[in-house]
Amino acid sequence: MRVLHLGAGHLFGGVERALVTLAKLRHLTPYVEPEFGLCFRGPTAARLAAEGVAVHDLGAARFRRPWAVVAARRRLTKLLAAGGYEVAVCHACWPHAVFAPVVKSAGVRLVSFAHDTLTGRPWVERWAGRTRPDLVLANSHFTAATVPRVFPGVPTEVAGLPVERPAPADPADAAAVRREWDTPPGDVVVLQASRLDRAKGAGHTLAALGTLADVPGWTLWLAGGPQRPGDAAYLAELYDAARRHGLAGRVRFLGQRDDVPRLLRAADLLCQPNTAPESFGLALVEALAAGLPVVTSAIGGGAEVVTPACGVLVPPGDVPALAAVLRCLIADAPERHRLGAAGPARARELCDPAVTVPRLYRLLAGGPAS
Repeated sequence: MRVLHLGAGHLFGGVERALVTLAKLRHLTPYVEPEFGLCFRGPTAARLAAEGVAVHDLGAARFRRPWAVVAARRRLTKLLAAGGYEVAVCHACWPHAVFAPVVKSAGVRLVSFAHDTLTGRPWVERWAGRTRPDLVLANSHFTAATVPRVFPGVPTEVAGLPVERPAPADPADAAAVRREWDTPPGDVVVLQASRLDRAKGAGHTLAALGTLADVPGWTLWLAGGPQRPGDAAYLAELYDAARRHGLAGRVRFLGQRDDVPRLLRAADLLCQPNTAPESFGLALVEALAAGLPVVTSAIGGGAEVVTPACGVLVPPGDVPALAAVLRCLIADAPERHRLGAAGPARARELCDPAVTVPRLYRLLAGGPAS
């Protein structure tokens, strides 16, 4: 079965990590030949190419430049005519809005993968809703409940995304990472690794830790760099917040990273206090797989991922509650270890590649979920 995954490619976040993982783990479904069509050259295209899969450059489509959209659609039309694809998957509403009409016209099975919470209000969602897919896949039950706002009446299935089992912990490498970021060996490292999106709650992490100046022995690592217009300004706000909260000496801004698994193995807990619902939270699952307790907000897909056995859910926007949880976990190593020990099993339950990858392609082919 030849499957064409369609995406934008200009950012690199959870969706893009999932695509790279699908490319890397294609040996789990030898009957599937996955290929990838992207509009923008960037880290996603480079990482996919490094995995040895076909990556097709469809051109920089932008709706404010209609001729560029027409050109990208023509490239896809030629690719579908020559490729013999059984299924095309549009990952999120933007590629669906751009490419779904072409896929439909070519007579190829059209699947839309909902990676984000849908409201039906943004223009790109309204445009995507003009072309009805054969199937919608959603990354969580929370996301699936929002699908009818854009695709009413379309069959929808929840499809977990694969998360690889991390490499075994290497104390020497963890120590090297800490030295690289000038972190005392005995400090508890609180890690937040996410896109520079206000909804990820980095500002609340800083505000909460700003109340813990009396607590010794912790360092915050903030991983994530500018990828979109406005990201640099937000990063400057976070630098300013660190200074304002008196954390300049206890926060490390790591920038955009391509070694997050290595950071996870060197950290002690993951904090991502979302201020708006997360559609799923692949970063949360990756942290659980690495054996880290996770602190996140009790909203959206994050509330599906984190259980009391492996982490702590806090009310969204409640900085005092977040500070209380962080104070407890920083001081209580046995509790961190108890929660962290349950993480890998929870990650496998949600995102075991041996289960999720074959199930995904059964759904794409129109077969039963199990």
